[in-house]
Amino acid sequence: MIPYGRQSISEKDIESVVNILRSDFLTQGPTIEIFEKKVATYCNAKYAVAVSNATAALHIACLSLGLSKSKTLWTSPNTFVASANCALYAGANIDFVDIDPNTYNISIEKLKQKLEIAKSNHCLPDILVPVHFSGLSCDMEKIFKLSKEYNFQILEDASHAIGGDYQNKPVGNCEFSEAAVFSFHPVKIITTGEGGMVLTNREDLYEKLIRLRSHGITKNSKYMTHEADGSWYYQQVVLGFNYRMTDIQAALGVSQMDRLKSFIERRTQLADRYDHILSKLPITLPTRVPYAKSSWHLYVIRLNTSEIKKSHKEIFESMRQNGVGVQLHYIPVHTQPYYQNLGFKNGDFPESEKYYAEAISLPLYYDLKEEEQDRVIDILRNCLSK
Repeated sequence: MIPYGRQSISEKDIESVVNILRSDFLTQGPTIEIFEKKVATYCNAKYAVAVSNATAALHIACLSLGLSKSKTLWTSPNTFVASANCALYAGANIDFVDIDPNTYNISIEKLKQKLEIAKSNHCLPDILVPVHFSGLSCDMEKIFKLSKEYNFQILEDASHAIGGDYQNKPVGNCEFSEAAVFSFHPVKIITTGEGGMVLTNREDLYEKLIRLRSHGITKNSKYMTHEADGSWYYQQVVLGFNYRMTDIQAALGVSQMDRLKSFIERRTQLADRYDHILSKLPITLPTRVPYAKSSWHLYVIRLNTSEIKKSHKEIFESMRQNGVGVQLHYIPVHTQPYYQNLGFKNGDFPESEKYYAEAISLPLYYDLKEEEQDRVIDILRNCLSK
């Protein structure tokens, strides 16, 4: 089976983890900060906070931005459920903005329309979470201008997008947002096993994130109610969480960051090759845009169903039966039973639902060999033609 995605672990990666296992610190040690600084420097962001996973990163980022009961977060229906769940964790309201039919990111036009309606109804969002789907950045400058007009904060869900560019600058620099979140799950661009990170240029957010990551505890006298009883002393000043990353994970992340450039180059080569060979099949290929370069976390095709005799499900299952581990990213969040119990229903976001009915993610990862890619292409061609 050729998977849709998988990690690439080198001997250097393994050695970096073994070195930590032989060291004094397995967690809460110096390697965390080394990893944070490496990612922040790469992205040209001032601060980075490593956590246990990207869901935790979204959660504490929302709390740090003041999301709470009676407030509202908007995001894309075309995402993993964590992009929306983070609002509910904070006790806030959730709503969605339908996607652009070409990029599969939040539609700027639909966002404008929804903001105008929300303004007239006095129910504007407090936070918008644009999702950089498949590694392609949303058009952040346009979203940023809308945030100034309608007074909402921006939290980028860049879980797919480390190594991608927007306006020739690295995704994660937070020029057009309060914060950005990365994921380091094994199928993402780089991995720490599990893991995530929040980047920001705001010192106040950074300090909140640090506290929330580790039980709401601080030793910083600036946040204490009185002078420390001794060098051992700490105070819990807010209700925080145990969302810490280990030094074992961070060491792997540091080593993986050294390979990020080659990861992106190879993924781009494979995506270009798919584009070239698949161009005459009855499918829609991923859109390229002038303002951004994708990190190519995913390579998603859409079936031109009017030109194909088989159903979407038949083609998907046939690919898997023939040894290609295709995947579907994503089931629209608003169609999940939990969200339908909140009042959302099928038909609310038609572009996302149409996309879902046609999308298939093909294998794309650093160690995918060209002969394996050729096999994927041949099997897809056969499935489409029969």
